[in-house]
Amino acid sequence: MDAKLKVIVVGGGFAGIQFAQNLDEKLFDIILIDKINHHQFQPLFYQVATSQIEPSSISFPLRHIFRHSKNILIRLAEVLSVDILKNKISTTVGDFDYDYLVLALGCKTNFFGNDEIKKNVFSLKTTYNAITLRNHILETFENIIAANEADKESLMNIVIVGGGPTGVELAGAFTEIKKNILPKDYPRIDFAKLNIILVEGSKNTLNNMSDAAKITSRKYLQEMGVEILTETMVKNYDGEILQFVGGGFIKTKTVIWAAGVVANNIQGIPSEFYTAGNRLKVDRINKVIGCHNIYSIGDMALMETPKYPKGHPQLANVANNQARNLAHNLKRQIQGKNLVEYEYKDLGSMATLGRNKAIVDLPYFRFKGFFAWMLWMFLHLMLILSVRNKLIIFINWAWSYITKDTALRLILKDSK
Repeated sequence: MDAKLKVIVVGGGFAGIQFAQNLDEKLFDIILIDKINHHQFQPLFYQVATSQIEPSSISFPLRHIFRHSKNILIRLAEVLSVDILKNKISTTVGDFDYDYLVLALGCKTNFFGNDEIKKNVFSLKTTYNAITLRNHILETFENIIAANEADKESLMNIVIVGGGPTGVELAGAFTEIKKNILPKDYPRIDFAKLNIILVEGSKNTLNNMSDAAKITSRKYLQEMGVEILTETMVKNYDGEILQFVGGGFIKTKTVIWAAGVVANNIQGIPSEFYTAGNRLKVDRINKVIGCHNIYSIGDMALMETPKYPKGHPQLANVANNQARNLAHNLKRQIQGKNLVEYEYKDLGSMATLGRNKAIVDLPYFRFKGFFAWMLWMFLHLMLILSVRNKLIIFINWAWSYITKDTALRLILKDSK
């Protein structure tokens, strides 16, 4: 029997896991490399940050996911560089050779080159980010109790920058806890003075969805008490004052940055291989253009097709399907069969803004309200990896819906 081909997969997100799960174990050995030991379910980070679910419910250890896969070796490391001529990568735990390299590093928060903003705001791209934000929010309410009137203003302003799905979902979640939970925990604080402020640079919230979704999301948020500032660009934030381009400012101790993403990159890949948003240019089977054995899938890949000349949307569904298609194509390639080009079939988009409030855009049908909210919950539950975690999250959501409360408001940090 011929020796198996060695495939290195960098990244344990949606794309990396789907690829590794679908690659033929009889033909390939896999080394899966990630700098964290678990898969993170990013669509629900905002619920961790607002104390609605526990981080363990949406975090899945990679070794547990692949515990039955004898052809997969997992290494906890950071990739330092790639040598595309020698087919080798260098990592913090050593060097590894490969026959095929699959890059699935995903995206990071885009601060548009402003280091001071990066230093002082909260982002929401990792489980750790979500826990850090949860700690900060809960500590803020503890601090309000003892604060003098001059300091309370900045503590009572929670600002979210970015009106996409993450931004509107965070804003909606904060208004829910402001109304239903915080007054019970802190009866001596006047939460009528707590301001949830959403800042968006374009004219609309949910700018990538339908016109109906844009209008409805704004209407829902305003009815819930969110202050919306559209066509407003952030200039700077020093930890105390959020400044806007053209003048104006807000005093705040809490700025959450959800204003866009940029793809992660890796040393050793020539700069000309990258394109808009720092994404790697790939062909229709996700091979990096200019390389013969390096592939990129998911958020960091940009594939130009007739339907999507500027690349596919950076969604979990795209990542999963590209990963499966590439896994099957590598097998077809070895067997001498024709390869199947990838194209994204738009299944629609959705966002939730709070209890009984969601918006669903399907290709030929749009709806909102309670049934949209139920569909949002069902589809997100289906994306959760384990049956146990599906059940835990469902119970949390059901309990929260019935009682309008949770008991997950824990500050978890080193007391020193």
